[in-house]
Amino acid sequence: MICEKVKQLLSGFGDNPCSVPVLVCSSTAALMALTWAVKKLMKRKVVRAKHHAEALEQMEKAVQQFKKENPDVQSSHILSLPLTELVEKLREGSLSPESVLYSYIEKALEVNQEVNCVTAFIPSCLHHIWEMRNRKKGLLYGVPISVKDHVACKVFPLVPLFGKLSVWSEELVKQEESVLMKVLRSQGAIPFVKTNTAQCMISYDCSNAVYGQTLNPLNHKKSPGGCSGGEGALIAGGGSILGIGLDVGGSICLLSSFCGLCGLKPTNALNELGLKSCRWDGCSAGVVGPIARDVDSLALCMRALLCEDMFCLDPTVPPIPFNMEVVFSSPAPLRIGFYSLDSYFLLPPCVTRAVHETRLLLEEAGHTMIPFVPPSVDYAMNSLFVKGLFADTLPGLSDVVGLVCTSLHPSHHLWIWQSTTSPRERRRLVHPGVHNNILTLSGQVYRWEFITRWKNLDLDVVLCPVLGPAFTLDGLSSTMLYNILNFPAGVVPVTMVTEADEEQLQLYSRYLDEPWDKKLRKAVEGAVGLPVAVQCVALPWQEELCLRNLSPSSFAFHVNIKK
Repeated sequence: MICEKVKQLLSGFGDNPCSVPVLVCSSTAALMALTWAVKKLMKRKVVRAKHHAEALEQMEKAVQQFKKENPDVQSSHILSLPLTELVEKLREGSLSPESVLYSYIEKALEVNQEVNCVTAFIPSCLHHIWEMRNRKKGLLYGVPISVKDHVACKVFPLVPLFGKLSVWSEELVKQEESVLMKVLRSQGAIPFVKTNTAQCMISYDCSNAVYGQTLNPLNHKKSPGGCSGGEGALIAGGGSILGIGLDVGGSICLLSSFCGLCGLKPTNALNELGLKSCRWDGCSAGVVGPIARDVDSLALCMRALLCEDMFCLDPTVPPIPFNMEVVFSSPAPLRIGFYSLDSYFLLPPCVTRAVHETRLLLEEAGHTMIPFVPPSVDYAMNSLFVKGLFADTLPGLSDVVGLVCTSLHPSHHLWIWQSTTSPRERRRLVHPGVHNNILTLSGQVYRWEFITRWKNLDLDVVLCPVLGPAFTLDGLSSTMLYNILNFPAGVVPVTMVTEADEEQLQLYSRYLDEPWDKKLRKAVEGAVGLPVAVQCVALPWQEELCLRNLSPSSFAFHVNIKK
């Protein structure tokens, strides 16, 4: 393809004798510019690697000093507590914030050594404990929290991963701390580490040229998911009890599925919490959401975030508190739509089995189960998400990808093609004349069509599949659809891959004979014992209903995942 482009370029010069010097000069200039850019990237990589090593060393020294002064702290007991119980013990004083923080710092170091998920230590966490003593105890008092690397933290630089986006990141460093971090601190939470992210964000894996590959703690041959995979790996490994990720095309849901965690992608009112410039008009927006080991932890985090401090600091967030008593804790049966196939992307047998078994459990629990067919999923994916993503023909991203390919792991060179255009229609990817306003209007029309079908069936929530199990390294309509619609979506593990699932996988038949279809079976092979999740979706602003349907009170599921 490159040779053809060169031939076309040369043919355009014809027999003009001046054309050769011009071509040579321009090529030389381009090569010099590329060489300079790569050297700059590598220099930045070395600096960040040095800072990374220093941060880990600082964590290690802090832990050793604390253990020397407090030899009686039972870290294993602290790490075994669920979030709700941990918060209760912190508030009543039977556990100190110091003992909890240092227990999780030590465990985070252990998990990072195993799977490479921590990118930085937030040293202010050591001083934040003392500041909390003079404040009212918030809902997350004394809880150590991990955050994805991109979240703006006061006096702490963001990682510039590549090209033009490096300038974008450096500009964000100059801004004050994100609203998200301010609200977490006001609620007593202690952000203590940042975690790894995928190089180009929209990816099912978690790797970049600065910090390298993050592994899945449940199986090191598998990916933890992307692009917030560092969060998934750290929490699944036990190094954090609550984390914050970013979801553009299903990242929170994907990593929760791969790592056997619970995650929530809220309505995108919360898109402003992490980064002020993370909206991609025309297709979807980056939405900040919580990741934890159980649904009750997600509910507690949402209660903490949707508070007066949030509404004052960011007026763009609707002042709607999390309705814990009336909605989330209600015993009333629900009308639940369900589907396991969307006629666009065929998921592995274990995923459809998970939806089927969960449907039966919900039915036994007294809920009304109603078949639901999402309208025109192929249109939503091809004409709204993909074309929205490439609506400006991505001149900037083209430059970035050209630079990044010199330093990326080979498996990520085609991240755009594998992650955003599969499994349908890479041809005619985008029309250069497509305008964001047209796409936005088309998205609104589709959204209303979806809501109308939902309302005609009088549904409360919808149960549906989520992509999984975890992919083999180097190896998504199920999640991207609800980013397009801006519906809250939650994920919970409900079963594990069995030997029977592996046998059924060999008979896996695809909708289309495309590269993505061929790779999927290979990517999910060898997953016996890994978690399989389901997804629950609600209408906008109804996070409580979404989480309620995922909680153990709605249906009895038991997943024993070996860590």
